[in-house]
Amino acid sequence: MDLDPVFLARIQFAFTVTFHIIFPSFTIGLAAYIATLMVLWVKTGTERYHRLARFWTKIFAVSFAMGVVSGIVLSYEFGTNWSRFSLIVGNVIGPLIGYEVIAAFFLEATFLGVLLFGWGRVPPWLQTMAAIFVAVGTTTSAFWILAANSWMQTPAGFEMRDGIAYPLDWVAVIFNPSFPYRLAHMVTAAYLTTAFVVLAVGARYLIAKRHVEEGHTMVRMAIGLIAVLAPLQLFIGDQHGLNTLKHQPLKVAAMEGHWDGSKPGALVLFAWPDEKAETNRFEISIPKGASLILKHDSDALFTGLKSVPPRDRPPVPSVFFAFRIMVGIGLLMIATGWLGVLLWWRGRVFESRWYLWPVSQGWWLGFVAVIAGWTVTETGRQPWLVSGILRTADAASPVPVESIATTLVLFVLVYSVVFSMGIYYINRLIARGMEGLAIEAPRGGSPLSPLSSAREAAHEAISSGH
Repeated sequence: MDLDPVFLARIQFAFTVTFHIIFPSFTIGLAAYIATLMVLWVKTGTERYHRLARFWTKIFAVSFAMGVVSGIVLSYEFGTNWSRFSLIVGNVIGPLIGYEVIAAFFLEATFLGVLLFGWGRVPPWLQTMAAIFVAVGTTTSAFWILAANSWMQTPAGFEMRDGIAYPLDWVAVIFNPSFPYRLAHMVTAAYLTTAFVVLAVGARYLIAKRHVEEGHTMVRMAIGLIAVLAPLQLFIGDQHGLNTLKHQPLKVAAMEGHWDGSKPGALVLFAWPDEKAETNRFEISIPKGASLILKHDSDALFTGLKSVPPRDRPPVPSVFFAFRIMVGIGLLMIATGWLGVLLWWRGRVFESRWYLWPVSQGWWLGFVAVIAGWTVTETGRQPWLVSGILRTADAASPVPVESIATTLVLFVLVYSVVFSMGIYYINRLIARGMEGLAIEAPRGGSPLSPLSSAREAAHEAISSGH
């Protein structure tokens, strides 16, 4: 069997980027959660916030390290497997990725050292500031990476000279037509991913009757965030979809399984897209539903897959099913958040085992939704690597197929070992819990802010009868 080197290079990149995206999608939200806990600790002097912050900082460190390791590999793949990509659009993409390293990664790495090793060595206000800067750094990283990726989806602010892209307007390059929607969608997805992990850990502790006070805090904070962000994500996703319909109509056609653009689009709940026959098998749909959602007119028309030759269409089944996985998980997230709020309002959320047990096992929902969303985004752009400028097949390096196959196998083996160990260690940290995470005061100072220290002193005085 003859293997296609371009296809293998795509598989290799898809494999490595899938592993990589798991960790930024977690650490972006987790950094913000830790910073929130630190601020609450300094403001109130409540020790459980301190214990939670230290506990999640350990998990953040492991996740951050694995994200860095997996991200470095991607940079090398640009040079080894996709050299034509670097040659043709490197003038635009290169600086954006460089900004991410300079403005975000250095910020994260510098203050992460203070956050990790400053317990009991620096004042709490300084460590809290470090936590805030780490959170800002992770979000800044997302900003630049999504600016680069969004430009590949909807390029703007450039000109082509002798087949090479040159930037003309960096504001237009960065804030390209799809960037605001994709940034909001991804950051919200990262926060939801973290919220479901925190909810799962808190629920596990409550079921096991361990760290009950901290479990209450985690469950309350996670439910509150999910109840707000999950419905908001539905709205952001809808706006993102409308933007995609405007700039990448074939991607939307693949998402909807819409073949014939001469008829209003049905809202396909389930089907098996048959690319050869150009139809949907076993279709269950709502007539004109897609036209109503996308165009707000049940009789409106939008681009169908048959409007272009097969070679210009994205792979329909992967986009179609990934989109439904993402939307299905999103609806489940909304139900989880609102049901949690209802139980919380009735004062039964901490005792409802029928609710706690499922959410304790649902830590993976956000990760799967993120991977499904990126599958829609990246696969739906095919056959273009940079929409309208560079086809994927034209961006590949002339690397022998044997070399790509060998490195792919090595990547699978090494990633399986390294990341299995990382996930195992994170599970060990969760199982260990928060024992021994008491407040450590820096030399010559109180572990708390002056306000919280005074509050504690007054409380002790009142308790002792003075």
